[in-house]
Amino acid sequence: MRHQKKGRKLSRKRDQRRALLKNLANNLIRYKKIKTTEAKAKELRPFIEKIISKGRKNNLHNKKLIISKLGAMSAKKIFEEIAPRYKTRMGGYTRIIKLPSRKGDASRMAIIELI
Repeated sequence: MRHQKKGRKLSRKRDQRRALLKNLANNLIRYKKIKTTEAKAKELRPFIEKIISKGRKNNLHNKKLIISKLGAMSAKKIFEEIAPRYKTRMGGYTRIIKLPSRKGDASRMAIIELI
């Protein structure tokens, strides 16, 4: 039974899964919208929303946390551009739009974007 085992494995080991989420988050921050599989988009949503919530509170501790997770360039963009847009919003910073299946392997596709 899978009771209280949240999250998807995405057919990867732990380190590869963390690297995948980090790369997806960096691309989402850079381009504001990315096209990926539905499962990856659903895994990315809580990861990026927690980061943006930390970015709303602009202090040294949160800056160091975000830099350690994403890198300096993405952290700078979060604190200067993205987080100030969501100062009054209480959550729900991303939107997932479902797309038709991919032709090659019929996997469900989705667009995840910042609102």
